[in-house]
Amino acid sequence: MRKVALRNLAAHKVRLALTLLSVVLGTAFIAGSFVFTDTLQRTFDGLFASQAKGVDVRVSPKEQQSFGVPLGVVDMVSQMDGVRAVAPSVQGPLVMLDPEGKKPVQTGGVPSWGQSYIPPERAVAEPETFLEGVPPAAAGEVALNSGGAERAGLKVGDKTKILIPSQSTQQRPVLDVTVTGVYEVPSDTGGFIGVLFSDAQARQLFTDGSHVAFIDIAAEGSGDELRDRIAAALPGFKVQNGEQVRADLKAQVSQALNFINYFLLAFGAIALIVGTFIIYNTFSMIVAQRLRELALLRAVGASSGQVGGSVVAEALVIGLLGSAIGLAAGIGLAFGLSAVLNAFDLGLPTGSMAVLPRTAAVALVVGLVVTVISAYAPARRAAKIPPVEAMREEFASAGESLRVRTAIGAALAVLGVVLVALGARSTGGSAAATVGVGALALILAVLLAAPAISRPVVGGLGVLIRPFGPIGRMARNNAARNPRRTAATAFALTLGLMLVSAIGMLGSSAKASIGVLVDKGVESEYVLSGPQQQLIGLPLGVPDAVRAAVPEADEVIGFRGVAVQSGDVRMTGVAPDGPIDRALNYEVLDGTDTLGESGIMVSKATAAEHGWQAGQQIDLTTLDRNQKVPVTIAGVYKNTPLLADVVVPPAIFEQVTPPAFRSNFYVLVTAKPGTDLAQMRTDLENATDQFAVVQVQDREQFKGAQGRQINTLLAILYGLLALAVVIAILGIINTLALSVVERRREIGMLRAVGTMRSQVRRTIYLESMLIAVFGAIVGVILGIGLGVGFLRTLRDLGIDQIDIPWGQLTLVLISSAVVGVLAALWPGIRAARTPPLAAIADI
Repeated sequence: MRKVALRNLAAHKVRLALTLLSVVLGTAFIAGSFVFTDTLQRTFDGLFASQAKGVDVRVSPKEQQSFGVPLGVVDMVSQMDGVRAVAPSVQGPLVMLDPEGKKPVQTGGVPSWGQSYIPPERAVAEPETFLEGVPPAAAGEVALNSGGAERAGLKVGDKTKILIPSQSTQQRPVLDVTVTGVYEVPSDTGGFIGVLFSDAQARQLFTDGSHVAFIDIAAEGSGDELRDRIAAALPGFKVQNGEQVRADLKAQVSQALNFINYFLLAFGAIALIVGTFIIYNTFSMIVAQRLRELALLRAVGASSGQVGGSVVAEALVIGLLGSAIGLAAGIGLAFGLSAVLNAFDLGLPTGSMAVLPRTAAVALVVGLVVTVISAYAPARRAAKIPPVEAMREEFASAGESLRVRTAIGAALAVLGVVLVALGARSTGGSAAATVGVGALALILAVLLAAPAISRPVVGGLGVLIRPFGPIGRMARNNAARNPRRTAATAFALTLGLMLVSAIGMLGSSAKASIGVLVDKGVESEYVLSGPQQQLIGLPLGVPDAVRAAVPEADEVIGFRGVAVQSGDVRMTGVAPDGPIDRALNYEVLDGTDTLGESGIMVSKATAAEHGWQAGQQIDLTTLDRNQKVPVTIAGVYKNTPLLADVVVPPAIFEQVTPPAFRSNFYVLVTAKPGTDLAQMRTDLENATDQFAVVQVQDREQFKGAQGRQINTLLAILYGLLALAVVIAILGIINTLALSVVERRREIGMLRAVGTMRSQVRRTIYLESMLIAVFGAIVGVILGIGLGVGFLRTLRDLGIDQIDIPWGQLTLVLISSAVVGVLAALWPGIRAARTPPLAAIADI
């Protein structure tokens, strides 16, 4: 029986290749996901391996965006027993500019960071290794990491400019600096720019004069004992040894990479699910073609277990080969994905590919399990058919009752609709989870009920091919003849197009929500914003520069980002530097929008969460909870993403926001009545040119820029989903090949009575088109329903408009018909070449 299984595989090379391809595509995506994230993880591990080396204890704030460690704490730690040396350090964000100060050096979204240089005689951690030049020693001198110097095109002795958003004012928008040295950073790739300043200048740029970012400490004796004593003395700070610092950094990266991995694995799972239907159909095809052969084996003494085992053995061979090839393809996929992301300049570090034993084991196990499970049902069917019946019939009857599975499918559909409706009534993670469970129920419902649905739907779609006359009727009848096969083939395409439709709705609705938000919420004619790839905002001096140089501006309001704590809850919001009633359209539900020095406004959702109301006095704290700020809730406003959770006045903004993180989210400029807007744009561009990073946009351009960011994300999603659609096309090809095998006698008879080869091909093409359109229609309907449900759970995130991209969905349906015809080319040609006499004689 082993020989029979292997020889049958060798005898059907095309079908073997198609089945292998479906296994390869699914396992390659999963293997590639692991290889990609493992490679990033290893590269980051190498990057962090040198962090805090030589440090016995590091004291740092528990929250990253905090004021830091007070100088009083530095003095206290310096006087503790067992402390040999203390090295305070400061750091903060910046923007590297070209030497002319006109354009920022793009980093692909990776941070550009400034830090104080600590000379070796004062340093605790291992000092930087300089490749060229010398460290900075005075104000105006900087050293760059080698990757940053290469990206900026700078070398030792060059002069350039640096923008510090929190320090950039109308009087001094940029710093003039000279590169004195280039130092080495492990795994120095990915766009990171690290700028070392002299300690004195770094403190002037990134601190308020009374805090530092962290303290590195060298111990006289046991470092762990000193760490424990300092931790007991400083309960409000993070106290770690060097190993814990490195582990903490690695854990933060791992958490971020887990999201990427889950995201990629989700698409790998989709590819495997779709591929499962191909594999199932392929083995059904093999069983249908070999039914007489298997019956003959039964007749000469093979047991039913041996017959079924031979089919499963074929699946084991295919699963093993497909998984092995898929593992190799996954490594190539990870390499290609890394190259594509680097081409988009996303700033990811690169390194040698990491292929862990776990990756190989998962790829092999998943490929084998999926293939064997997919082959089990055809194998069981082959083993159960009586030999005499199998030798008499060309293939097993497909006329079994669909009542039980249809009833179960209907029940699941009702359950799914109810769960989606319940989840859509609220927002948040639990609501999305409820919709997700409902989505799973609906997908299973379609899987079970699709055969019963296919007959009437395919019959109705027959109207589309009525102009083809008898050929069209034959195609419709062939598609409806075996509803199980038609439904299984269409489901692969249904699943892919369901996701395409839902993601299309997400993108269209997000853009529509932004459009409505800007049209109804922003009254100003111009929006000043920063470059999309920079992670920091606009310099603080931009509003003053516009007020001084643009006489057409009636109102210029800088909206600065702010983050505060109330108890254990973190809130984000804005701190406008002027009255916002003429820049934004918002609704005050309770109280007033006049804040004064200590008043704040909160959103309706925030007030409801805390039980607050206008006039109530509360305490806010900084993110590190080291400073308490008493405030009065002046008003409560209707939820709007433009204002987020809270609005605070400038005085409170300065109290709670560390100097290094003070910048504008955006600046709104309202024109005086009768202003020439074109001339005003020119004046705005001239006034902000000195800051290099400011983008001047009217409302339509601002909406367009946000839409382009959404389109970029959608392009990545669609690229990943294309894999599932490709597998679905292979499924149609396989199923049509099965159809040709099953109708061999019928096709031969048609040819014998005068049907031309072109008519046979046309029949196969039309049948494939009907199956593809049926799957697409079900997928689009399901995608719209689930899309609406998920979008309703995102109302609190600002996506409050539901927009169905009818043009895109119509194009999807038309494309599905074209795909159906293209997928039928090879099976159609094969059917047309069927020898009439040989087919009738069933030789």
